[in-house]
Amino acid sequence: MAEHHHRIRVYLASAILLLAVINTGIAAENLSQQKLTSRILQNEIVKEVNENPNAGWIAAFNDRFANSTVAEFKRLLGVKPTPKNEFLGVPVVSHDISLKLPKEFDARTAWSQCSSIGRILDQGHCGSCWAFGAVESLSDRFCIKYNMNISLSVNDLLACCGFLCGQGCNGGYPISAWRYFKHHGVVTEECDPYFDNTGCSHPGCEPAYPTPKCVRKCVSGNQLWRESKHYGVSAYKVRHGPQDIMAEVYKNGPVEVAFTVYEDFAHYKSGVYKHITGANIGGHAVKLIGWGTSDDGEDYWLLANQWNRSWGDDGYFKIKRGTNECGIEHGVVAGLPSDRNVFNGINTSDDVLVSSF
Repeated sequence: MAEHHHRIRVYLASAILLLAVINTGIAAENLSQQKLTSRILQNEIVKEVNENPNAGWIAAFNDRFANSTVAEFKRLLGVKPTPKNEFLGVPVVSHDISLKLPKEFDARTAWSQCSSIGRILDQGHCGSCWAFGAVESLSDRFCIKYNMNISLSVNDLLACCGFLCGQGCNGGYPISAWRYFKHHGVVTEECDPYFDNTGCSHPGCEPAYPTPKCVRKCVSGNQLWRESKHYGVSAYKVRHGPQDIMAEVYKNGPVEVAFTVYEDFAHYKSGVYKHITGANIGGHAVKLIGWGTSDDGEDYWLLANQWNRSWGDDGYFKIKRGTNECGIEHGVVAGLPSDRNVFNGINTSDDVLVSSF
């Protein structure tokens, strides 16, 4: 009898876990060993996309993944299916529907004084996209709100958030990154530079790098860790309608978005992406910076990836807008910057306790 109840409990736990995974829309397919060791870039995929008159985008081989296997590519997709409890107490923000929005918008030109918006980074050999999308968006928002060009540290978030954000280079939860900014702040890139400075300059992006250790000390001796911290005042989801997402970007700046990546996405070169072919490889996070409509009348989102400029359209891509393509409109998170430490009143309270998280 006890064994029977245990089996039921295990079954229920599995069912709940499955539901939690399904709800996020970014759980990868179980890929065979043969699939994982095969090359991510395939002539067949390029051909299928480019011969499809309704694809709306161009596929090509790119230097970034020239020698990569499916497993190596999959490692970069670091958005883990977010457990439901991570969203407890997280507000969902919506905007006034009467707000007049332009037909096209590009944060790089709207806030041309902010050089960080147009920066394309490289996450290197680590599944840290969840951290990059968050840190890049917050850096931009500091410039937009306080007119300060600042580069915040992905390394701080990646190394020091720990299990509260997921598993570092093995993936994490975008919303938890924004909660970390609110409770613990994030230092500058100058204080704590990204650990993988070779990016993807060597063939195949191997080996995969382990998560860096949290040191809580600026590399330069004359900078103090706590004084280098920049904070968020909030962490929230954006309601998943195109109007709300557009309004959020228009009013407050770039946001972090998570979406499902299929094999064909690795081949993206230009145009408005929509999934045409290939298996579901995993979840990825990037920075959404604008929107528009293509010459063919296709509504799109404009996004900055962090796979260097040799991938995609000089590091950027467009994806179909208004149809929740690959779940992209259901995974939008953000937060607002705080003026704490920004001006003279530097707060030196110790923020290394995780209990307040």
